[in-house]
Amino acid sequence: MSLTPREYIPSKVVKLKRAIDIACALIGLCLGLLILPLLIICIKLESSGPIFFRQLRIGRASQNCTEIFWMYKLRTMQEDAEKNTGAVWASSADPRITKVGLFLRKTRLDELPQLYNVLRGDMSIIGPRPERPGFYAKLERAIPYFCERTWGLRPGITGLAQVNQGYDRNIEDVRNKVAFDHIYALSLSAIIPWLLMDAAIVARTFWVMISGRGQ
Repeated sequence: MSLTPREYIPSKVVKLKRAIDIACALIGLCLGLLILPLLIICIKLESSGPIFFRQLRIGRASQNCTEIFWMYKLRTMQEDAEKNTGAVWASSADPRITKVGLFLRKTRLDELPQLYNVLRGDMSIIGPRPERPGFYAKLERAIPYFCERTWGLRPGITGLAQVNQGYDRNIEDVRNKVAFDHIYALSLSAIIPWLLMDAAIVARTFWVMISGRGQ
């Protein structure tokens, strides 16, 4: 018999994780307002199109349903980048990515608007990467235990998989990430292991941002 989220994640962890998410999102949004106007100007000067980009993503799964939500980011690609191709993964040196977009991706600043998703309860600061519906069925068939990675967990802006591997470019990248996602889920079984894990992920995330190792 499969376990429910309440059975493998203690209620204290659930409540504390959500409280930390809200606090970090509020602080992050306040700090982000200092740099957001400059980023908006740079995006508009380089290319036409909207400043913000939204995309449907798969959220937390439970016994009754799997959530779907609009995820928001700063636009890093040319307008209508997938108009002729449909849903495809970004590649290294992808010609659709703008120069400003490349900087935003390397520093992860394009994910700043996702703090709004955290406040809404769509996402967490730390968790599995939210996948696109267009890839979901294909990945579910190709990768064992893929769907279970968000069982009782909100997807995260950053996470153990994200800091160890970066953006997905193919199914093999996603396959490698699933193990990291399940390792993170196991850390949620007690407060101390979870807090130590989150602290390590936050430290790695800041290093990725400062060193420009995002993709």
